[in-house]
Amino acid sequence: MRVWKQLAVSVVVLVVGAAAWVRFAPGAGETLAALGVSHPLIDALSKSQGDEGEGGRRNGGRGQGGQGGFGDATLVVVRPSASAIVNDRLNAIGNGEAIHSVTVTPTATGNLTEILVKSGDRIAEGQVIARLDSDDQKVAAEQARLTRDSAQEKVQRYRNLSTARAVTAVEVRDAEIALQAAELALRTAELDLRRRDIVAPSKGVVGIITVNVGDYVTTSTPIAVVDDRSQILVDFWVPERFASKIFVNQPVTANAIAQPGRQLEGVIHAIDNRLDQASRTLRVRARLENPDDMLRAGMSFSVTMAFDGDRYPTVDPLAIQWSSDGSYIWRVKGDRSERVPVKIIQRNPDKVLVDAALAEGDRVVTEGVQRLRDGGAVRVAGEDRPEPEQKVAGEAQ
Repeated sequence: MRVWKQLAVSVVVLVVGAAAWVRFAPGAGETLAALGVSHPLIDALSKSQGDEGEGGRRNGGRGQGGQGGFGDATLVVVRPSASAIVNDRLNAIGNGEAIHSVTVTPTATGNLTEILVKSGDRIAEGQVIARLDSDDQKVAAEQARLTRDSAQEKVQRYRNLSTARAVTAVEVRDAEIALQAAELALRTAELDLRRRDIVAPSKGVVGIITVNVGDYVTTSTPIAVVDDRSQILVDFWVPERFASKIFVNQPVTANAIAQPGRQLEGVIHAIDNRLDQASRTLRVRARLENPDDMLRAGMSFSVTMAFDGDRYPTVDPLAIQWSSDGSYIWRVKGDRSERVPVKIIQRNPDKVLVDAALAEGDRVVTEGVQRLRDGGAVRVAGEDRPEPEQKVAGEAQ
């Protein structure tokens, strides 16, 4: 680069640097003037700085903020704190079961000869719903009955003969023992015969019959499912924080998902004795009345429980600030700011529930938090400023 170009670039850099110095350093213009340095740009910046200083003095020393006595007070926007309740309601989804449900199976093996009920029938406890072939058992019962009758006659005859000393007491005793054995054999044969009838162990409604006449069944073959659905049990799971608040016979409300708009009343029927370690939830069973038989086992239910809940202060989401020590807010007390540590309990779109030393109605800063310091002066936007003091009469103007 030629020498004259280097000199031109150097002059431009010097002028720009001097102009920046004059613009941002008070008194720099006078210093350059005393050294005999002059340039139109530098002179203009020096004059502008001088005009600003005069304007500030004419405004009574209010500075750029023009706050008139409030130059050190930070302008903020506040909102009053409120309060809200959490953990006062529990909603859960559960599955319904009949109050008593049993799968009917035979107590003996054999071929089905008769089915006496159909799906949907209401039956009573002990009612016969099907029968197995029983020819062999009937014959055995008759034989046992004849043997018992014969033994009874023999005992009676020996007792009569014993009075005439025709038989000994030992023979009479043997005949009585034979009679007892015959009676036991008859009871066994009659029991085997009764077991050919398949009876319902409880009352309820018969489900779908899964067998047909002629099928060979065993003691593990399901014949039908009988549900007593006069009441419905609903199993659901609750978080562990509610474990100490739930007790038996506590009221609950429920809604069947398949029947929206219909509210059902019930109570807590049973509570499990331990929490599930994987999900940290507790199994709870509610009982609902079903007088009109509109509910079925296997339905899904929305269960709601009400509690006293926990009350916490609430603040605007904009008020929450963070530091290395955790979350905090700024509270205005009088005309001073105060830093208050908080612990966030629950976040909502319009408010944040916190655990803090806050009273309802405290003024919490939501805007202007960047310039606040603990114990610093603040001025709340929208509040009237104090009137300036009047000059004393006769004071020099």
